[in-house]
Amino acid sequence: MASPRIAFLDVDGTILDHGKTIARSTIDAVRSARAAGHYVYLSTGRAAGDIHPDVLDIGFDGAISNGGAYATVGDLSVVANPMPRAAVDELITYMDAAGILYLLQTNAAVYASPHVQKMLDDLTRSWMASHGDEDTPQTAPQEVPRFRDAADIDLTQVAKAVFLSERTDAVERAQADLKDQFHVVAGSMPLPGGSNGEIGMRGTTKGSAILSVLTHLAIDPSAAISIGDSWNDVEMFEVCGVGIAMGNAPAALQKLADEVTTSVRDDGIWNAFRKHGLI
Repeated sequence: MASPRIAFLDVDGTILDHGKTIARSTIDAVRSARAAGHYVYLSTGRAAGDIHPDVLDIGFDGAISNGGAYATVGDLSVVANPMPRAAVDELITYMDAAGILYLLQTNAAVYASPHVQKMLDDLTRSWMASHGDEDTPQTAPQEVPRFRDAADIDLTQVAKAVFLSERTDAVERAQADLKDQFHVVAGSMPLPGGSNGEIGMRGTTKGSAILSVLTHLAIDPSAAISIGDSWNDVEMFEVCGVGIAMGNAPAALQKLADEVTTSVRDDGIWNAFRKHGLI
């Protein structure tokens, strides 16, 4: 076999059809690639403790989580960069003053107020009900509640914030207001209106974590491919030898990738792996 390749896969919109389904071809592609001696890693904005068990059951060599604040190689932690407490306090003060609804992520879990939890549960049920597909395998419901009460969070362990706003320009406004200490990107949460985004520390991205993983494994970035559909995937497109956007990614994001595969429901990962010789 030629030298092994390494692939970094986003979760929502790439492996999971936004929390609802996993294509059988995706499971087969990941398992076949690993059986052939290649490495396959998750690369997600989710907290490690919030990755759906059906995704983890596919089997991976490690994971980047929280948008790059954490990374593991097998069971070994190679990146662990929670936000400084002063930055967390600044961020919370800003979002509270601006009337922005938000969730805070640690590596273990996602925390939100009861009001935000109810609103997100209602939005999720509404979106899933309107995107049913009897021909696509369904993921099993998570056995534990997805969110924990914001009152219980340890603010020294915050890795990232996710916010929701009625304003359509909330992402641009937040970046302008928070300036260069923070990295603000548009989120992929399906909302009926307004906008949502993700906030981490400047320099903490999926791309920075991928470089740490590749250095640990002594693998050249040219041997890496990355696949995603969201704006927090841009930096992993930039650092990997080949950056691949899903067919369901926004058109503007597709232009930033080296190539585009088919959609999450149309064997996107399988087709990309096939093209690049992982399967």
